Amino acid sequence: MPYIDLAVPDGTAEAYLARSDADGDHPGVLFFIDAIGLRPRIEEMADRIADWGYVVLAPNLFYRSGRAADLAPQGDLREPGEREKFFATVMPRVRAFDGPMMRADNAAYLAALTDLEGVAPGPVAVTGYCMGARFAVRAAGAHPDLVAAAAGFHGGGLVTDDPESPHLALADASAELVFGHADNDGSMPPEAIATLGEAIAAAGLTAKNEVYAGAPHGYTMADTSMYDEAAAERMFTELQGLLRRTLRG
Repeated sequence: MPYIDLAVPDGTAEAYLARSDADGDHPGVLFFIDAIGLRPRIEEMADRIADWGYVVLAPNLFYRSGRAADLAPQGDLREPGEREKFFATVMPRVRAFDGPMMRADNAAYLAALTDLEGVAPGPVAVTGYCMGARFAVRAAGAHPDLVAAAAGFHGGGLVTDDPESPHLALADASAELVFGHADNDGSMPPEAIATLGEAIAAAGLTAKNEVYAGAPHGYTMADTSMYDEAAAERMFTELQGLLRRTLRG
């Protein structure tokens, strides 16, 4: 079945599971969703990545608040004002995440991924979108022997003044990194991107830390008004290359 339940620190999290049709075992990819939640667009993206020859697991990061269907938007987020209206309700649960909570959940998600039948032994990759990029960065820092690749696209809040700022986790990472930032993104302004670059350089990591010109925050999400097809396709190209280099090299 495409959906499975995962044992996690504070209960059970549903997760979408996508597999390659090719025979044999395949490397694992952990997909961290955006703030809108686990829904058909996430399934489409996970399926596309799996078709490249991977097993992709996309957990409902908001399991503490409810099942994915119960938290899903009721309106069409492509319509004027609907995305903004939805985000006004979802942001409290986004802000509820802190560093210890993310690290505990990440450990459970990675254990679930590596224990799945059909996942090849060896390193895995993580990719995150919007707030999911924060999970990806923390996973890379906390599990350097397992996470060989970490990607973040239109990520927000990767650099803060908090002692638990996600970018500080990179000091312990060994993964190759790809970041595709949204243009003129208030949640990841130029100075934050520069600070992220400094953390990457200090850790000696191989990385791309780029702004996708003209792409708005949320540019990969085709079910919202922020979708930018060219930027989304660039994301898929960059991610496919990253996975090939790190998991199949």
